[in-house]
Amino acid sequence: MSFWTTEALASTGTVETGGGDMTPIPAKTQVKAAIDEAKWDAYEGDEYISLRWTVLAPAEFKNRKIFQKIRVNDPAKAEKAKKMLGAIAVNAGGGLLKTAGEPTDSDLQKHLLNKPMALLLQVWKIKPDDGGDEITGNWISSVSPLKAKTPPPPPVDDEDDDGDIAF
Repeated sequence: MSFWTTEALASTGTVETGGGDMTPIPAKTQVKAAIDEAKWDAYEGDEYISLRWTVLAPAEFKNRKIFQKIRVNDPAKAEKAKKMLGAIAVNAGGGLLKTAGEPTDSDLQKHLLNKPMALLLQVWKIKPDDGGDEITGNWISSVSPLKAKTPPPPPVDDEDDDGDIAF
């Protein structure tokens, strides 16, 4: 049997896989997320740090992806972008802040990947110039450390009268 033998390919050369538009996570939603991809990227001369976050919680949004462009080299946006990158770096352990000069892809990956933190999400909307349907997605308005969990209570010294520790 051939690897490529399927009904759809044999008949039309077209396939529909389903899926479609995904509604953004509602504005002002706080999620637990971690970066799973970090690199320098560029589009039409605009160079930026590209981060891809994976939502870890709450369960209703688990595994959703949030894409973030941090424009640290854009004179109009650099200060705000560097504050955002700095906050992400601090929440990821601070290692990126110790790199000399502009971070490389390797620096970004080494210091930012898989470090959970809290994100506050907002929704962006764009009306295409061609008059098509409005496009929406999420953007990250705030990054912060995960809230520290309340420490467990100290162990109770529960001894019997004979001095043995009860289990």
